[in-house]
Amino acid sequence: MSQRLNAFGQPIGPALPDWTPRPLPPRTPMEGRTCRVVPLDAEAHTAGLFATYSAAPDRRNWTYLPDEMPDSETAFRTRLESRAQSEDPLFHAILDRASGAPLGIASYLRIDPGNGVIEVGHLNFGPRLQRAPAATEAMALMMARAFDELGYRRYEWKCDSLNAPSRAAALRLGFTFEGIFRNATVVKGRSRDTAWFSITDAEWPRVRAGFRAWLDPANFDADGRQRRGLAALRADPS
Repeated sequence: MSQRLNAFGQPIGPALPDWTPRPLPPRTPMEGRTCRVVPLDAEAHTAGLFATYSAAPDRRNWTYLPDEMPDSETAFRTRLESRAQSEDPLFHAILDRASGAPLGIASYLRIDPGNGVIEVGHLNFGPRLQRAPAATEAMALMMARAFDELGYRRYEWKCDSLNAPSRAAALRLGFTFEGIFRNATVVKGRSRDTAWFSITDAEWPRVRAGFRAWLDPANFDADGRQRRGLAALRADPS
C-alpha cells in the first residue's frame, strides 16, 4: 500500500470517510452450537458458577485475576449482582448449550465506540470449560458480535505478562502480540506488566474462517479430539 501524504508532505494514515461511531454491545444472547453467551444474571447464574469454580482442584485460576474466589455463595452472589449491573465491563456468562449449566464468565470492557475499539477480558473459565470446544466457540461468538454485528475495527486482549496460559491462548485464537506495557497496574499488591494483543477488522475474515473450520463437527473424531489445530486451519481453512 502506498503511503498517503498530506499537503506538507507528511505521512498520514488511511482515510475513513464513511466512519461513524459504533453501537454499544447489546444485552442479548449469542448462540453457538456448543455454548450460549448470555448477559450475566446473578439470580440465574450464581449457584452454577459457584459450583463450577468450587470444583477446581485449587485456586490457581484466580492468581492473575483482580479478585479472589469468594468463600461463600452468598458473597459470590453479591459480587455478581454488582457485575450484572455494570455497563463497562459488560459481563456475560458462558452456558453449556445442552444443559444450560454456567461454565464461566467473560466480558467486554474498555468499550470505545468512537474509535471502534473493544476489549475482551475478565475471563474465568471453570474446569469443564477449560480446553473444551465451547471455550473457543464462546470467544469466536464474542469476536463475531464485535466485528460482524457491530462493526468495530479493533478487538483487544490484555493479560499479566507472566500469565503464560493467557498469552498462549491469545496467540492460538489469532491475536497479534503488540508488546509489554511495563509497570502498567498494581494488582493484589503486586506490580503488573501487561501484555497487549489485538485483532483488526482486516484480519478478522481469516480468523473467522479458521474458527468455522475448527468448530465444524467434522474436525473432531469420535472421542472429541481435534483433527487439525486452530492455527493450522486459520492458515489454510480448506
